[in-house]
Amino acid sequence: MQRTLKLGTRGSLLAMAQSRQIAAQLMRLHPGLDIQLHPVTTRGDRDQSTPLGRIDDPDFFSAELDSALLDGEVDFCVHSLKDLPTSRHAGISCAAMPARENPRDVIVWRRDVRARLATGEPLRIGASSARRQQNLADFLPAALPTTAENPVLQFVELRGAVDARLARLQPGTPPTEALDGVVLALAGLSRLWNDTAARPHLAGLLREVRWTVLPLARCPAAAGQGVLAIECRAEDDEMQELLRALHDPDTAELVALELAALGQWPAAPRAVLGATAIMHAYLGPVCYVHGTVDGRTVEEIIWNQPPAPRTEVRAFNGIAWQRLCKRELVTDTLPELAALPVQSAVFAAYWHALQNQQLNGDLRLWTSGIESWRQLAARGFWVEGCGDHLGFEDICSTLGCPVLGLPPLAEWTALTSSEAVPGWHDSGIGRVLATYSIMPPADGAALRAVQADAARATHFYWSNADQFHALRAVLPAKAQHACGAGKTRSALHAVGVDAQPFPNQHEWQRWLQ
Repeated sequence: MQRTLKLGTRGSLLAMAQSRQIAAQLMRLHPGLDIQLHPVTTRGDRDQSTPLGRIDDPDFFSAELDSALLDGEVDFCVHSLKDLPTSRHAGISCAAMPARENPRDVIVWRRDVRARLATGEPLRIGASSARRQQNLADFLPAALPTTAENPVLQFVELRGAVDARLARLQPGTPPTEALDGVVLALAGLSRLWNDTAARPHLAGLLREVRWTVLPLARCPAAAGQGVLAIECRAEDDEMQELLRALHDPDTAELVALELAALGQWPAAPRAVLGATAIMHAYLGPVCYVHGTVDGRTVEEIIWNQPPAPRTEVRAFNGIAWQRLCKRELVTDTLPELAALPVQSAVFAAYWHALQNQQLNGDLRLWTSGIESWRQLAARGFWVEGCGDHLGFEDICSTLGCPVLGLPPLAEWTALTSSEAVPGWHDSGIGRVLATYSIMPPADGAALRAVQADAARATHFYWSNADQFHALRAVLPAKAQHACGAGKTRSALHAVGVDAQPFPNQHEWQRWLQ
């Protein structure tokens, strides 16, 4: 039986794209259903100039759609969840939250940003919220490639449709309107890219740009970013049942965690705090909260950490052994590094993997965590993103976002130590190059002191499996082992060590206290 429904949506390029995608999913799930899009102009669409921080109107992006729904002009509506107020009209029900798109924020940079950075010219960055501006002001100075001059960042209030924002990066834009970078939600860009009607326009705007995919630990997004809310009239049981087929319980769980994390704060600071939760294969739900409140940096990770130790704790961090080691450059792979073609994608497993080696300036370089990002940027490398210390496997879905234009994993190159090469065999990476080797400590007295400390310890944290193997012979039989949530955990598990994964070693140290 044929049935026609009207879907209420805002009329922007992105809103129409995501509504078309929801309509297509519903029509696949319910044969015989025909869905027509009904664009509605909201106050938020009419007012493109007032900064979001000055808008005291919780229904700014939804009031007109709510009226259309309650008046029966449309049967259901599709919203970006982060645009909705937390308190909704009693006559409206959220019937579904579909599977989330990537929640990260990104910066899209104009093609000549490196040259402008090298000259010390101010970088004008369009950002729509105080949260984004404050977190970027803290993170970017150490994340951009080091040049003769420290980067000068100028943040510009930015509103309007995604395509209008990106247009301000294009050559020929009037100087008063031109921007060097635009902060956007990766989810919105992905949905536009996946829409056949919007992609040609978006592709033109993204030609030859540079990217920064912002780390969740330092620049989490707004709560609910990347999530769509599908609403209908509360009394329309039939429509709720039809829409419920799109609901994703994991997405709803992560959104609830983000909202709960912000709910611990008074209303005023919430606008400057980012909260993004992800589902990790070993850690379960992990929520990053970051921002600046009254001049104080807030940095939290909320996750299902194990019960606190009940016995006396004598902690040992495997990095103590590694600090005694020396690293030697592997010269055999230098020709292969130098021969990597333009636009190749490279993952540096640790910052030691790139010291004084020369790389093509257009390489797409990613790394494991924020400290490696900082170290590589200090050596002049443009780092595009990192794995937030959660392991390479955790960011594979981000690397596979088509809008980023990255090659498939089979065409990537991983750079690591000689000892770590075997751990990459099942990663999907096409080529693994050993660029350095870890040499055992030469100072016998210092090594014996570290071994003695390890022999007396009760709780251990291993940054890599080599640390564990180097000290294994002296470890107590009842040692409690912990490690990161990536390849180290897999390597220890492979040799029979049941190590508790942590988001990073700082969380392990907090847990012990």
